[in-house]
Amino acid sequence: MAEGQNVSANEKIVVGCIGVGGMGSNNLRSFMGQPDVEIAAVCDVDADMLGKAVVDVKNKYGRKPKAFTDFRHLLDMREIDAVVIATPDHWHALPFIMACEAGKDIFSEKPMSHSIVEARSMLGAARRFKPVVQINTIQRSGANFRDAIDFIRAGGLGKVRVCRAWICGKGGVGKNPIKEPPANLDWDMWLGPSPKAPYHDRIHPYDWRNYLEWGTGDSGNWGAHHIDIVLLGMNEWHPLEVSSVGGNLFRDPDDDRNTPDMLITVYRFPSFVLQWETHNGREGLDGGGGGGCEFIGEKGKLIVERGKTRWSPYGDYPGPEKKYEPANHVRDFLDNVKSRGTCRSDIETTYCTTVCCCLSNLTYLYGKSVKWDGAKGEVIGDRKAMENMFYRREYRKPWKLPEYKV
Repeated sequence: MAEGQNVSANEKIVVGCIGVGGMGSNNLRSFMGQPDVEIAAVCDVDADMLGKAVVDVKNKYGRKPKAFTDFRHLLDMREIDAVVIATPDHWHALPFIMACEAGKDIFSEKPMSHSIVEARSMLGAARRFKPVVQINTIQRSGANFRDAIDFIRAGGLGKVRVCRAWICGKGGVGKNPIKEPPANLDWDMWLGPSPKAPYHDRIHPYDWRNYLEWGTGDSGNWGAHHIDIVLLGMNEWHPLEVSSVGGNLFRDPDDDRNTPDMLITVYRFPSFVLQWETHNGREGLDGGGGGGCEFIGEKGKLIVERGKTRWSPYGDYPGPEKKYEPANHVRDFLDNVKSRGTCRSDIETTYCTTVCCCLSNLTYLYGKSVKWDGAKGEVIGDRKAMENMFYRREYRKPWKLPEYKV
């Protein structure tokens, strides 16, 4: 549906946005750019970000949206059809599950969750309440990624036994003094179900990603994109065994960051092995750019990155055809809200990608390889491994994770 097209009130999808800073502000603009969307409410624990979102919506529609600091009030609005969740990773599961319970469709940021148990409960809730769900793993709508996935699945590479994926991340965040939270920020609500912790300026609004308490590091932030493409291309979703090594090798010794700035995870799947690598610097695997994935097959090697595909045949084999026009991830969600179809980043497969991202962090912290039962969602023969925070962690009271069985 083209921007500027006239749409009747009955055709409008009424949307509420939970989290309107960073990616949340980008998502807000994207949804406002669709002619069949009406933004009815916005929510954020940062009053400055909330105020800016209110102004942006008023400038677009000529009226102010309702504004909340507690997402539960937004979910109580019966007129809202769909919610956009763009909170820190530790705040993905609860709004998602409560949105399912409230009968809302959901467009949520990646990674799907902070832990495997959260992801399983989210999947269980989605299966029970059946919302239309789109996780914002936007590469699934990228033309060259879709071409590559079809090419691999059609046998263009022959048998593929080795895959690689990588991201060249950033370094440390420095040593930051503890201080009182700013007056515009409800710090207790920002922490939510995570443990009570002191505030400093690098946590909010973005660098929470580099802290295990709230973020999932480069494995969650970028593995949700690049590991995802490998799983889609290979069409295998559950690793059999996972092992990780890494550490903070680039940052200064007193740096606050506690997610690894260098990590290599090896996943053994039934028919192939995947190496996932994060590190500082500019050079990716095999000379690739800042992030992407590589498939090594009988007929050649295919490297796919954002906006670029490199095909190196072993002999005279044709490369992937360019079949797709660029696709809009938000538009895909809205169209499926109307048709009650399945989005490109569906809950079933993005759950599997999320599990792989969590297993990277789990095995790094645990210091041991684990064997994985994908059907049960459990580590095989090692209960201690499932005490890790990336498998399960206790919520801070009064918050409690609803349990929905898969």
